Amino acid sequence: MILGVIPARLNSTRFPSKVIFNLKGKPIIEHVYDKAVQSNLLNKVIVAVDSEETKNAINCRDVIMTSKKHQSGTDRVAEVANKFDCDVIVNIQGDEPGIDPLLIDQLITLFEDPSVEMASIASTDLQEDDLNNDNVVKVNLDKENNAISFIRNNLNPELTYYRHIGMYAYRKNTLNLFTSLAQSDNEKNHRLEQLRALDNNIAIKLLISDFSHRSIDVKKDLKNYEN
Repeated sequence: MILGVIPARLNSTRFPSKVIFNLKGKPIIEHVYDKAVQSNLLNKVIVAVDSEETKNAINCRDVIMTSKKHQSGTDRVAEVANKFDCDVIVNIQGDEPGIDPLLIDQLITLFEDPSVEMASIASTDLQEDDLNNDNVVKVNLDKENNAISFIRNNLNPELTYYRHIGMYAYRKNTLNLFTSLAQSDNEKNHRLEQLRALDNNIAIKLLISDFSHRSIDVKKDLKNYEN
């Protein structure tokens, strides 16, 4: 079974109540859900909420209440994943209303390679404005398209970077291992959870895409969805 989980924390620091903000007639996270269920390879899609307010605000078929104590969306995803007999779990960001169902399927397809334990997406659409934008995470890769590092700023001009799309997929045992590990210093310093994986020798395979849609990190990002 391949499970999709959309973690929905209500009190986002940079944009409070973002997941239930009304975008073109429905909450942001509902747009994400409606796209995710169009995936051909996901067997089930769950919205993992942490408040009754979110649960009552959205119209999604499968919603599970999770602990308010989780430190990250990945912890929330793991709580849900361990309720199901699943092999691969896709962590779909709740602030990506423009996500493409085909992109989800392409990410899942990477797991046809038995050596892949964790995967994510790198976009070639990295604009000039992105380079000094701390909200846009950049990634550089090795020749096998495994992540070498993730960074927000202070890019090395001698390296090639991609724009990181924050959707992850994991084998179940890898997800449980990841969430059992303590936060690494790198993770804390850069505020990038995926660095915990690299710091603990968990390889992250990157799917290369030209995906151009942007996540909604702060309110001004809503302008990308005005048309």
